[in-house]
Amino acid sequence: MNVSDPIGSGLVTSLARPGGNLTGLLLYEEGITGKWLAMLKEIAPGLSRAALIVNPKRSPYDYFVRSARSVAPSLAIELAPSPVENAADIERVIESSAREPNGGLVVLPGTPIEHRDLIIALTARHRLPAVYPFRFFVAAGGLMSYGTDFVDQSRQAASYVDRILRGANAADLPVQAPTKYETVLNLRTAKALGLDVPSSLLVRADEVIE
Repeated sequence: MNVSDPIGSGLVTSLARPGGNLTGLLLYEEGITGKWLAMLKEIAPGLSRAALIVNPKRSPYDYFVRSARSVAPSLAIELAPSPVENAADIERVIESSAREPNGGLVVLPGTPIEHRDLIIALTARHRLPAVYPFRFFVAAGGLMSYGTDFVDQSRQAASYVDRILRGANAADLPVQAPTKYETVLNLRTAKALGLDVPSSLLVRADEVIE
């Protein structure tokens, strides 16, 4: 679990037939970044630029950026891939994004979560809409998230553990993509940013924090 690009990471040879002694569940499919960009455009229709922040040492950076580049033109969004490793990097990227109008932020998996509160505080200060990969960002004051349901993934992982303990070969068990996602919105944050949350997002939300 918690691996988004097992092929690129060299853990398996293919998703359908892992081929070695490892199998499991994807954290995110490659196309997920396009979904995050689309959500950002939906809640902030004037958005024309988006910084993609992530620590490339903790996440398959190119895996997510490829997806974003394939979708961005159709959304009229200019991308700014922005590797970060520490608090200073995060401050530099967010402050740079805030200097130009109509900017936003996509926080990718692998962004240093120990700096969660800093990211949320800076996006609030600079009034930047942001989308996150995990619910805990939104619970702490972030705008919105769309992410894998970890409880559901844990159940699926348990079934694989059971099958392997009963004699199944990991090489024959396909790497599974997530089947359940959750959307979380923070209406208080949206109001503070001056954003009107479209009804289409509210209807799809699994949790709304008021």
